[in-house]
Amino acid sequence: MSRFWKIALIVIAVIVVAIVGFRLLHKPTGSASSPTGTMGKDGKDGKDETPPVPVTVVPVVRQNVPVYLTALGTVQALNTVTVNPQVSGKLISLNFTEGGPVKKGDVLAQIDPRTFQASYDQAAAKKRQDEAQLATARSNYTRSTDPKYAQYVSKVDQDTQRNTVSQFEAAVASDNAAMRDSQVQLDYTKVVAPIDGLAGIRGVDPGNVVSPSSNIVTLTQLHPINIMFTLPEQNLDMVRTAAAQDGAVLQVTALDRTDAHPIASGGVLKVIDNQIDTSTGTFRLKSEFPNVKNELWPGQFVNVQLLVNTVDGGLVIPAQAVQRGPDGDYVYQVQADKTVKMQPVVVAGEVGDSHVMIGSGLKAGDTVVTEGQFRLKPGSKVNALKPGEVPAAPTAAELDKAKKNSTGGGRRHGG
Repeated sequence: MSRFWKIALIVIAVIVVAIVGFRLLHKPTGSASSPTGTMGKDGKDGKDETPPVPVTVVPVVRQNVPVYLTALGTVQALNTVTVNPQVSGKLISLNFTEGGPVKKGDVLAQIDPRTFQASYDQAAAKKRQDEAQLATARSNYTRSTDPKYAQYVSKVDQDTQRNTVSQFEAAVASDNAAMRDSQVQLDYTKVVAPIDGLAGIRGVDPGNVVSPSSNIVTLTQLHPINIMFTLPEQNLDMVRTAAAQDGAVLQVTALDRTDAHPIASGGVLKVIDNQIDTSTGTFRLKSEFPNVKNELWPGQFVNVQLLVNTVDGGLVIPAQAVQRGPDGDYVYQVQADKTVKMQPVVVAGEVGDSHVMIGSGLKAGDTVVTEGQFRLKPGSKVNALKPGEVPAAPTAAELDKAKKNSTGGGRRHGG
C-alpha cells in the first residue's frame, strides 16, 4: 500500500509541473503589453507607435555664391631700403625716431662735413684762378687778331694764343666738374630718406666713424603693402582666365591665421608669376593692399582669399546639414509625408564659414535637416521645426500616456 501511494504522488507531481509549464509557455500577451489588452486596427499595440522626432529644418535656397581660392600668404613691404652712408666720416647726429615714420628727403643722419667743405672750397678757388687766366688768354688772343695789330703778330703766336684760350677753357670746365663732385660729396654728409616709410632700429650710434658699409637704419614702405602667396598649379588656368577678362580686377581679402576673421580688405591681384615651381607644383602671386590703418605688417602670416568667380543662383544649405557616410556625402531630406530619406549630395564648395554650395542631389525648395540627425534613420517620422524654434509643451493626455507606458502597463490576469 505504501508503494502504491508513492507512485501516485510522483504521477500527480509530474502532471502539476506539466500544467504549470504549459501555462507559462502560452501566457496571453495582451495583458502584459497594454493596460486594457486592446489592439490597434492594424493589429499592433498602440504603445509601439514611435512619436515624431523633433528636428530643425531649412529649405534649399538659391543665391549668388562667390568662388574663392584660399592660400597662406606672407606680408611684404612695398619697398625696403637699407640706408648706408655714401661717404666716410664721423657720425655727428641721428635725426629720426626708431619705429617712427619718415618722409622722403628727411635728414636721417649728419656726418662731419668739414673735410668735404674744404675740398669744395679748394675746387672753387682753383676755378677762379683758371677763370682769371682764361680771361687774360682771351684778351691776348683778341688783341692779336685785331686788324690793327694782326700785321705785327706772327701766325705762330696767334695759334699759340688761341690754343692757350682753349687750354684754360678746358681747365675751367675741369674745375666745374671738380666743384660738382665736391658738392656731391658734401651733400652726402647729410644722409636723407630715399622713400616714405617706417624707420627700424638704428644700426650705429652718434660719435662712431661710419663708412659706406655701415648700416644706419632700414626703412620699410607700408602704404601700400604687398601680400605674396602661392596656389597649386591646377588653379593657374582659373586665375589667368579670371584675370584676362576685360576690366577684371581680382579682389583679395586677408584673414587672420587663428579665427579666419577679415583683417584687411580692398586688396587687388597685381602679378601672376611667369613660371611654376617644379619642386612644389605651385605658382606665386602678388597682391597689393592700401593698408591705410596699418592692419598688415611686413613678415606677418595671413590667410588669403582670392575671388575668382561668382556663381549665379547656386544652391546653398548650412554646412551642418551635410553628413559623411561610407558612400559619400548625404543629407536627411524631409518628404511630403513628414518622413526623411538619406539623399546623396555633391558639395561644390564652401560659402563663408557656415554654408556650402550643392552641385547635385537637391533642388531649390527641398527641405533638409540641420539639427537632430543623430536620432534619425531612413523612414523616421519627424516634427519639422524652424531654426531657433522649440517643440510645443506636451499636453496632459500625452504626459499621462507616457507615464502609463513607462510603468510597463497592466497587471497579470489570473488563469
